[in-house]
Formats: sequence, C-alpha cells, structure tokens
Amino acid sequence: MQLIQLSKIEDPRGNLSFLEENKHIPFAMARVFWIYDVPGGEVRGEHAYKTSQEFIVALSGSFDVVLHDGKTEHRFHLNRSYYGLLVPKMIWRRMENFSTNSLAMVVTDTAYDETDYIRNWDAYISMV
Repeated sequence: MQLIQLSKIEDPRGNLSFLEENKHIPFAMARVFWIYDVPGGEVRGEHAYKTSQEFIVALSGSFDVVLHDGKTEHRFHLNRSYYGLLVPKMIWRRMENFSTNSLAMVVTDTAYDETDYIRNWDAYISMV
C-alpha cells in the first residue's frame, strides 16, 4: 500500500498529470477501468485479488479506499488527480464515501479474470 504522487505540470490554462507504466507505477498496464455515477452511500470493491495489483486515482471528486491486509485496516482519502494509491495483490479493498460526480480510474497489471477475485471475507482471512 503506497500513496504515489504523479507528475503535475501546472499551467494557467489548466494542469496536466500523467502516469507511465514501470515508472510512476511499478508494473505494465494491462487493463484500465473507471467507476462513476455511484449512488450516495454505495460501496464498491469489497474483494481482494490473488495476483493482480491496482493503481487507483480520483480523477474527479473524492472517495475513500479502505485497505485491509488481514490484520490492520488503512484508510486513504483520494481527492486529487495527481495522487494515486498502489494496492498490491492479496489486499482486501473497499471504496466508499463517493462524492457527487466522482470518477475513479483503476489501472491493473492483469486482464480481467473472475478466478483472480476473492469475494468472501472469511475465505480471504483464511488465505492470508
């Protein structure tokens, strides 16, 4: 678990940030997806990956990412598009407290594979 500051090029016309694989994030990008239009009070995630790692950025608005390693819980409030959260494999993740019009971008190092997900908390705890 690591909060990573991305490059930020400031300009009076508007700022620009970017990420590069194997530079800003320690893996090659295999998949990018985004989460948006989350109704108030809803929670996303609530799973872990056996092999995948993620990099999560709040492109717009804000939300909390709650991570658990089986022993300790860590909460990260993401609200700047030039910070991202690196989430290693085998870490339980939950996203909550989405602000209106928030947009979460998630970059992973693997293609989608349903068998990589651990969706049951008790199963996760027994694996870690």
